[in-house]
This record gives sequence, structure tokens and C-alpha cells, in this order.
Amino acid sequence: MGLMNQTRPRGITVVAFLMILFGLAEVVTSFTHNFLGITTERGVISVGAGASIGALYVAAGLLTLTARRLAAALAIACLTADILGRVAMVLAGLYPIDSFFQIFAILAGTTIAAAFALYIWSKWSSFG
Repeated sequence: MGLMNQTRPRGITVVAFLMILFGLAEVVTSFTHNFLGITTERGVISVGAGASIGALYVAAGLLTLTARRLAAALAIACLTADILGRVAMVLAGLYPIDSFFQIFAILAGTTIAAAFALYIWSKWSSFG
């Protein structure tokens, strides 16, 4: 059965596409070091870490679209790794915390990733 023949709640589809969109934005931010006023430090480590975190976000979205339980579990693992990666980037100084806006954006983005993981977990019975 293909993806088109599977039935899943609309909310799961919306969350999956948002994760893909946010992940792509994070990848772009890792290379440009600036996205809507949010900045990252310049350098190879920052680019690699940011792009990896964005790729995990995209992977979580794609896995969620499959509507499979194993894929949902892997998506939650990707989101957990994304959250841990964000924390590591802050601790390493790759996400500067030099302004209220920057701190708010980091916390909001991390909270959204956690909310997506909790949402997938809450819809566990919807995955086949």
C-alpha cells in the first residue's frame, strides 16, 4: 500500500509538513547564520550542527507521513535528538544567548519540537 492509500488524521499530516518546513528553515539558517533575526555563530561546526538538527527535523516529518508505528517511534527519537542538539549548541556557544529575542526564539523552537514529539506520541493509536 502506498502513502496515498493510508488514512491518517489531518493533524498528523499538518504536523508532519510543519516539521519538514521548520527543518528546512533550520538547514537554511545553519548556512546563512540568520533567520528572522535569530542568529547562529559562524563556522564549520555551527553549520554542521545546525544542518544536522534541521535534517533530523525533516526526517521526523517524513517518517511521520508514513503513518507507521516504527516510523513514529523513529520520528520521536529524531525530535529528541533535535532537542538535545539545540541544548548542546547553546552550551557550546553556537546559539548565542545575548538577547531576550534570541533566548525566546531558542526556547520557542525547542518547545515546538517537544510539542510535536508529544503530539505524535498522543496519536500513537493512529499509526499502523
